[in-house]
Amino acid sequence: MEMELMQNHFCLVSISFKHFTQRTKDLAYALLTSLPRSRLVNIQRKIIPLLQLDVVGLLPTEVSLHIFFYLPPKTLLHCGLVSRRWRTLADDYSLWKGLCSAKGWHWKNFLSRLYLHCPLSQPTQHDTDDEGMGDEELDLAHDSNCPTIDDSGFASMIFDDSSEKSPFLPSSSSGTEPRSRLSSRSTHSLSSVVRGCSRKPATRHSSAAIFLAQSAQHQRPNYKLLYLTRTRLQHRFLSGSYRLSTLQSRGTPRSHTNTIYCLQLYTYPGTGNQVLFTGSKDRTIKEWDLATGVVLRTIEGVHEGSVLSICVFGDYLASAGSDSNVVVWDLVQNKMVKVIDDHEDSVLCVRFDDTRLVSCSKGEKLMEMLLLHRSVRTYLFPDLYPQYIMTGHRAAVNALSISPTHIVSASGDRSLRLWDANTGALLRTFENHHSRGIASIDLDFPVVLSGSSDKHIRLFNLESTLGWSTSSEFDAQAAVPLPATLLLDEDRSEEITPLAVCQNCGVNGSIFDPTPSRVTSSEKPLKSRQQCAHGDLVRNVALGADLVVSGSYDFGVKVWDRKTGRLVADLVGGHIGRIFSVGFDCTKVVSCGEDQRICIWDFGYGMDTSFVTL
Repeated sequence: MEMELMQNHFCLVSISFKHFTQRTKDLAYALLTSLPRSRLVNIQRKIIPLLQLDVVGLLPTEVSLHIFFYLPPKTLLHCGLVSRRWRTLADDYSLWKGLCSAKGWHWKNFLSRLYLHCPLSQPTQHDTDDEGMGDEELDLAHDSNCPTIDDSGFASMIFDDSSEKSPFLPSSSSGTEPRSRLSSRSTHSLSSVVRGCSRKPATRHSSAAIFLAQSAQHQRPNYKLLYLTRTRLQHRFLSGSYRLSTLQSRGTPRSHTNTIYCLQLYTYPGTGNQVLFTGSKDRTIKEWDLATGVVLRTIEGVHEGSVLSICVFGDYLASAGSDSNVVVWDLVQNKMVKVIDDHEDSVLCVRFDDTRLVSCSKGEKLMEMLLLHRSVRTYLFPDLYPQYIMTGHRAAVNALSISPTHIVSASGDRSLRLWDANTGALLRTFENHHSRGIASIDLDFPVVLSGSSDKHIRLFNLESTLGWSTSSEFDAQAAVPLPATLLLDEDRSEEITPLAVCQNCGVNGSIFDPTPSRVTSSEKPLKSRQQCAHGDLVRNVALGADLVVSGSYDFGVKVWDRKTGRLVADLVGGHIGRIFSVGFDCTKVVSCGEDQRICIWDFGYGMDTSFVTL
């Protein structure tokens, strides 16, 4: 009762306080100082709210959000701890959607999972197939009449001055019946071409919460959760925190029975389901369900030699083999579309998009001459009519990569060649791009990543000629130790005290895992790119927005920071043989090789990544 009277009196005094003289104010202060400490504490509790003013909270929501729009993610998370009003503003859908869009991160649309039920092949194996690359420029040429043999990775090379005079040729099939033919094998029944498998459960190789209740399909995207999940995944890559599992190993039932040369991760556009395609020396192509480890489909009988390269895009699959053929397969209708047999030797690489298909070969005979020409061939897609024959490389064209406007080819002659995809014209040649033959490339135009038998990788901007390499011959900074990579670029303290939100209760906390990772960025000794280089031929490379991955004959897979070239993860212990192909997305790295293993380095273990677009 006494407290209420005092509060009322204080309110009356406060109303007229502005009319008090200085003497009256001094008297009021003296009265307060005469009170016991317990009474002053009670008065203080009442006064403090009068002294605090939430300017942002009092503004219209649109104005407050405009202010928050300029804040970095970590500051937004801190703002959410101030009050309920600030929490509502800091969690606003549009703010986090904008942050995700700036990073290129998209919410995955949930669709029902559709599985293909297919059976397994009984492949045959031959030891006389190529391994997917040709010899280097300095290697001795093989007799063109000799049978294809199992080599160490590059095709033979003979200099041909005439090839330099004509960098590209119009297709000889122009205006006539194309040499590419509708194969009679396309009439094979599915039972003879596609073998299935049982739906027996297998070990899971994906994130822990991949199967969610279908009721979540129509929920509004939580872009804040998406941003924090992607940030946590990024930290796991940078700190080398993963779980290794094997999709198949030597002797696993219903799997490949020989060396696996190529792979590609693929997400069906209609369902959002991610699968893995692999091609093997056993002459088969397999489609794997990454969630269960089940072989969904086996394509066999379409190649008479090793499957050296595959490319999957827009519900189509193209495969290239040591039988000199390129086969295009319709994945939806589950049937062969066409067999292209224009090459005269092993087709080492095939790539296509929605406008063209491009392939390259180990070598071929033109006009019955003994001189071997290494060519890149292009075909219009989807009708697959021959378009251009591009020549000029002096050794096997081991790899190529495409963009909507350009084609880049790489060869055992150590050069890169840049072509105009629309005209077939040679735009530029980058001689001696590596000190030995180039084995693999990946393109995000104008940036190209290459791996070579000189044991090095090189990231190179085709327009500015800037980039980095693990070789000091091509990068003067390759021997300079690199500082640790920060987790987030908004704030240097982010790596030490980042925040996140619990997916279940919404409580703020650390985005770091409670268990320590293998080695954190701050604990890693400073090393140069050259010190981190592979110990053997770099057979395959993959280029991402922030990271790049390389696989080598040294049995190792390495993850690099795309911007700086710093090694962020050294993935060892998965393979006991040479690695032939690698692939990755924001949650995992996948690799395969001659040990018949498909290794999955899962950085999304224990996390719900079902809403993350892969």
